[in-house]
Parts: sequence; C-alpha cells; structure tokens
Amino acid sequence: MANIKQSPRNLAVTVLERVINKQAYSNLELNQIIQQANLSVADKHLLTNLVYGTLQHRLTLENWLKPFVKREPIPWVRELLLITLYQYHYLKRVPDFAATNEAIEITKFRGHGNQGLRKFVTGVLHAVLRSDWPDLTTIKDPIEQLSLTASLPLWLTKKLVDENGLLEAQKIGKAINDPARLSVRANRQKGTVGQITDQLAMEGITTIPSQVAADGLIVTKGDLLGSQAFRSGLVTVQDESAMLAVEAMATAIDLKTTNLVLDACSAPGGKTGQLAAQVENGKVIALDIHQHKVKLIKKNMARLGLSDRVVAKQNDARDLTFLADQTLDAALVDAPCSGMGLLRRKPEIRYQKQFSDSQQLHKIQTTILDAVAPKIKKGGIIIYSTCTILHEENDETVVAFLTTHPNFALEKTQTARALKTDRATKTLTILPSDYGSDGFFIATLRRKN
Repeated sequence: MANIKQSPRNLAVTVLERVINKQAYSNLELNQIIQQANLSVADKHLLTNLVYGTLQHRLTLENWLKPFVKREPIPWVRELLLITLYQYHYLKRVPDFAATNEAIEITKFRGHGNQGLRKFVTGVLHAVLRSDWPDLTTIKDPIEQLSLTASLPLWLTKKLVDENGLLEAQKIGKAINDPARLSVRANRQKGTVGQITDQLAMEGITTIPSQVAADGLIVTKGDLLGSQAFRSGLVTVQDESAMLAVEAMATAIDLKTTNLVLDACSAPGGKTGQLAAQVENGKVIALDIHQHKVKLIKKNMARLGLSDRVVAKQNDARDLTFLADQTLDAALVDAPCSGMGLLRRKPEIRYQKQFSDSQQLHKIQTTILDAVAPKIKKGGIIIYSTCTILHEENDETVVAFLTTHPNFALEKTQTARALKTDRATKTLTILPSDYGSDGFFIATLRRKN
C-alpha cells in the first residue's frame, strides 16, 4: 500500500482532483507533491507527464470514456480512468496491462477494498481496451472536430477560428498540446549570454540559444534549479515570449538614461529584473497588489543582484496617486489577463475560463492604462503586454485606450531578433504555433504631448 500511495499514478490522481475540483494551479500542485514525495527522477517525469498530458487532452479523453460510463464516477475515480486512458493512447512505452493493473491497485487502495468500485473500474478499462480509438475525423463540423482533437472548449475554439482562421487555429491547437520547453534568461547584470552559457555547461546544463529572445536560452539537459548558476542569479526562469516586452521597451527608449521606470504588475519579477539590469542609473518601481508577492519580487531581485535598482511596493496599479504626473520615463503594463497564451504550460486554464472573463479583464486593463497614462513624461513610452492571444484583451484594449488618450500614438513594436517584421500590424502577437514559445501580445504606446 505504501508503494501505491507514493506511486506517480496515484499522486497524479491527487493533483488532478485538486486542479479540476478546486481550481488549483497544476504547476503549484505538482511542485508541492514532488517536494513532499520521495520520487526518483523517472517517477517525477512520469508524474509530470501524466498530469499535464491528461489535462491537455482532457476533452478528447472524456469523449473516449463517455460511452463506457452510465453514471458520473466520483471525482478521484474519474481522474484515475482518464489518466489510464491517456496512457493507453499517448504513452506507447507504457504497456496497457501495466497501466490497467496499477489503476486497479489504486482503486483498491483509495476505495478501501470496495468491491463495487474495483469491479466498475476493471470493467470500464477492459471495455475500453476492447474498443478502437474514436475516429474524430468523421466529425463533419470543423469547429467541433477541432474542439475535440485539440481538447479546447467550443467557445474558445470558435474564438480562435474567428480571429485566426481555421488553418492557423488548427496549428495553435496542435502547438498548445506539445511539451513546454524550459527557458531561462541570462542576467546581464552578472555576465554576457556567452559567459553564462559556459558556466551552465560547467555544471552539466546544456542549452541552446533562443530564436525568440536575445537573452534567452533553452535548457535541453541538466538540473537547472539545483545549480549554483541559478542560485547565484546568473539566470532566471522566464519564457522566451515574456522577455520580448522589455526588449520592445529597450528598442523604443534608451533604458540606460532613464531615471524612473514603472513595472505596474510586477510579480514574480521576471520582467522587473530584466528592466533593472538595463536601467543602470535609475530606479524601477515594481508594484503588486499582494504583499506576499511583493516579498517574492524582493527575494528574486536579491538573487539577481538588483535590489539597489528596484523599489518593490504593495499597490494596486489602478491607483497611482502616489506618483506625480509626468514623472515616468517609461512604464511596463504587463496586465492581468486570461492567460490563453499559456495553455502549453497551464493546460487547465482552458477549462476554467469563459469569454466573459476576457470582457471583464478588458475593463481592468483599460483602467490600469488610464491610471498610468498621466504619469508618463512627454516622449515617454508605455509597453502594454499580455500573455493571452484573444483580441478583446489585446488589440481591442489598445484601441479603447487610444480612443480616450489622443495624446498617445501607437508605434510598431520592435524586438532584438526582428520578429515578424513583415506583419501588417503595429502591435506584435506571438502565437503558440509561431516559435514553440508562449502566446504573447505587445503594444508600444508613446506620449506625444
């Protein structure tokens, strides 16, 4: 029983129960479980694979399971069945009998010997194994077919098709279910990208240069979080796309000569550190509404060696009365958003959000921009960014801001690697299907007068 209790499959059931029924974050729950359990490296990988894979393909798996259950199973049984079906179809290296046998053992353990539950799980799994994987290509409605093949709620599938076209939406649907890469940003405060790459290699951590961000590295091998390079602040974990917001600011304004820059929605501080490494003679004001996140920002700045350049403050970005008008050279508004660009890393978001969430977030985003605007000096910059790919929170928020603030102009967003320079739009949208990084949006807004 002790082995079953600590098995990756049983722990995966626990994580998924919390994520689905309590709307917990998959990455936080996984980290907590891994820290508590004494797992081998292989078991950690299997646990992570089971959790993320089952979440990514949840609607597809539910569609396969549906004909075999006449009544809704209790939550942990449902997660156990979906985890097992995931192994049957997506983990070819795991024999079907091994996945089945352990599912039955977990049922005995969790069900405290309940024979009815054991028979139910055994019967369902044996029936599934006698069936064929559903042929989803026979679904005539292309939106319904994409919804089931990519495991995207219908409302979100329709939005992606409306905004990007069917072909691009299909590419997005495939990309968001690929494994997420581990990327880091080299801390300019402590060395060049080349020097830091060499230091990582000395610790057995293999990387390749990012094709998206100039300071980005993709980790292909090694224990990054356990390395001295990470502990000493040579690198910080950050997605490649997320690095582009500060890159865009650095191309629009000389950060070395700025006196005061605002990071309006800072936590956990990835972009704050990226800003501070370039604001050599000024200060970065980093805001977050929660005190515990302000502490996290300060902790990260200390690790990166940038504490003297950052003032972390608990404050709602919608109320900036503590700042005098026209005191900021630049502001980064990495606004609260639905996170629909993060579906590769946080697959549960797709099941927890509705379109109404985007509409409400649009109002919050415009309110923050309204508060920031008068604090910007003439000729200063606002970089507005989100980690979503939905128009309501991106281009429509920018249009709404410019309509009420004619003293600002939209400029074409530029990046160090000149991404998508042939695009028709001045704003920059990175789709999950573009470069294998997170979905992201950036707009560059300059105050004219």
